[in-house]
Amino acid sequence: MLNIILIGLVSFFADMSTEMVYPMIPLYLTSVLGATPALVGVIEGIAESLASILRVFSGYVTDKYRKKKPIAFLGYSTVLIYKVALLLAHSWAGILFARVIDRFGKGIRTAPRDVLVSESSDPKTLGHSFGIHKALDMGGSAVGILAAFFIMKTWTGVTVYRNLFLISTIPAVVALVMFFFIKETNKPRESKTPLNVFKGLKTLNPDLKLYLTVVFLFNLGNSSNSFLLLRAGNIGFDAASVVLLYFLYNLVSSLLSIPAGKLSDRIGRKRVLVTGYIVYAIVYAGFAWAPGKGVLIGAFALYGLYTAMIAGVERAFIAEIAPKELKGTMLGLHSTIVGIALLPASLIAGELWSAFGPAATFSTGSGLALVAALMLAIGLNKKPERNMLQ
Repeated sequence: MLNIILIGLVSFFADMSTEMVYPMIPLYLTSVLGATPALVGVIEGIAESLASILRVFSGYVTDKYRKKKPIAFLGYSTVLIYKVALLLAHSWAGILFARVIDRFGKGIRTAPRDVLVSESSDPKTLGHSFGIHKALDMGGSAVGILAAFFIMKTWTGVTVYRNLFLISTIPAVVALVMFFFIKETNKPRESKTPLNVFKGLKTLNPDLKLYLTVVFLFNLGNSSNSFLLLRAGNIGFDAASVVLLYFLYNLVSSLLSIPAGKLSDRIGRKRVLVTGYIVYAIVYAGFAWAPGKGVLIGAFALYGLYTAMIAGVERAFIAEIAPKELKGTMLGLHSTIVGIALLPASLIAGELWSAFGPAATFSTGSGLALVAALMLAIGLNKKPERNMLQ
């Protein structure tokens, strides 16, 4: 359990650093650099997709060499490099380069970090363990956003963005220092034969194949969070209030991640995942047709509930039914599928917004979420066979 908490604390400070600047990026692009919503979509989509392919390779290397900690550290080191790149950026192309660095690092660290959490956990409380990690992860995001809010109240104009980028390097350094206290689980592979990924993919649990298919479909409508922040500005929230809304989302997610993970241990992953997708559909419907600020505030809170029900639970689900020797590869493949889908998702979202308005962007996402929930409800076994790495 100590290792899980340490991993969570590293994520806490890394996400604190990242989220101090993330909600400001779309505002910086549109208000300072003159970018359009469509260009924001292009930047976010390219950043996600260029890095997405690394995630499955990162998982494969993790499985092959069983060295999670060095790979994850490499990924977390880009949190600091990202902030330096933001400080040096003076155009939308510079922001794109910085975002690619950020997503590159996330692509490298996600799979080995999740394997570390899985192998540090009791198999019976895997959902709880991933819930703890996600709670600390989102808690760091909430603290970072709140810090950004107070910084925005201190400075104004272009200065606030530059100061935020600079101050955000502090928690990034703390995360890297704390990483050295994490213990490598270093469990050897049970088989000494070469790792055969393609053979393993052919024999995947049918539930895992279905879920990965549903993940791709769902994420075609799951555009970047930048569009949620732009929608808040579109409704009439000022920049500081937009940051507070994003804080609300992260706070709710942090508070509910552990209960959601424990609930999935007790009633099964399927029920929690299906419910989570339904909640997402409601959230995006709210963003699509919000008549005023009150509905949007509720939508941000519900979005936190959705994240709590999905983010940790889906990782626990994949970790427990993936082939033992391909656990990192499958966790990486999941992240790769998400990243690949996010390029067309963000491009489509930006074009729909520019052509038809925000309602078209969010109603599309809501509809795809309902289709995903229906596919899981009908096709996923209630109690899939577990294939835990003991």
